[in-house]
Amino acid sequence: MTESRLRTLVALAATGSVRGAASRLTVTESAVSASIGALARELGVPLVEPVGRGLRLTASGAVYARYARQVLGLLDEGAAAAVQELDPERGRLRLAAVTTAGEHLLPALLAEFRRGHPRVALALEVAPSAQVWDLVSAHEVDLVIAGRPPSGVEAEVVATKPNELVVAAAPSVAQAFDWASTPWLLREQGSATRTRVETYLKSQHVAPPRLVLGSNGAVVAGAVAELGCALVSRDAIAELLGDGRLVTVPTPGTPLLRPWHAVTGAYSGASTSLFVGHLHASGWRPPVTAPPPDPPTGGRAPRRSGLRLGSGGVDWPVAVEGGP
Repeated sequence: MTESRLRTLVALAATGSVRGAASRLTVTESAVSASIGALARELGVPLVEPVGRGLRLTASGAVYARYARQVLGLLDEGAAAAVQELDPERGRLRLAAVTTAGEHLLPALLAEFRRGHPRVALALEVAPSAQVWDLVSAHEVDLVIAGRPPSGVEAEVVATKPNELVVAAAPSVAQAFDWASTPWLLREQGSATRTRVETYLKSQHVAPPRLVLGSNGAVVAGAVAELGCALVSRDAIAELLGDGRLVTVPTPGTPLLRPWHAVTGAYSGASTSLFVGHLHASGWRPPVTAPPPDPPTGGRAPRRSGLRLGSGGVDWPVAVEGGP
């Protein structure tokens, strides 16, 4: 069982075809087939089965591919950790962010970080919320900027920043706003913002028209073009609010306080710590932890780490603005 065979299986699972896996790995299709066949013989279970003129993963193949992805993520993470321990300034920092954060928060943060740490290799992936947390579980990113981490994800909150979700629209739409007739502009399936919109509308016991525009940029552009109103982060539309192209619509229960979370996975390397320090210096709040209990007589106080997730999400020991 070799690393290259595991990467071939993961590529096949990600792309859904031998051709796609070959293209991703820059090898021939026959090399992909041979690698999958050898891996199946080692395991003693079929990993693929024919479908039409191609192949697809069997149930066993799909299960094993998930494990293989995590194994490869750990190997890559370990290699990066070794380099970072020698010299954090020559390490690697893999970031992931939900769309709003990736488009409106991170560019300025990364530019300033790069000026102070020019030799740290940076990579950023922008994706919907569900995909971002999947990257954390697979050890494929070092730090995530998103909303509150879901339960079940092994992660540690290292910083937070206030974030307001407001209902915004063009001035003409805001003036004529009506719960029954004004369309609400929605993000794509899997977006945390879309889920919040649906939850908010349900809480108000209304069912207005909905228009799905897909991306965050399309939703904001649609609001400017007078297609309807949108529930969006104030960070994403600060300039548009400033020049009057958009205005906030006063609706019950808004703005919604949903702080940004900077989150690391199970391992946080030295280069990641450099970026966390940069966040704190840029106004992000360190996580608030409760003071350790008094140690028993003759004992030592238990060691406490950062703010970690339990089964219900972040365990906030004190009230935090916008905290769950």
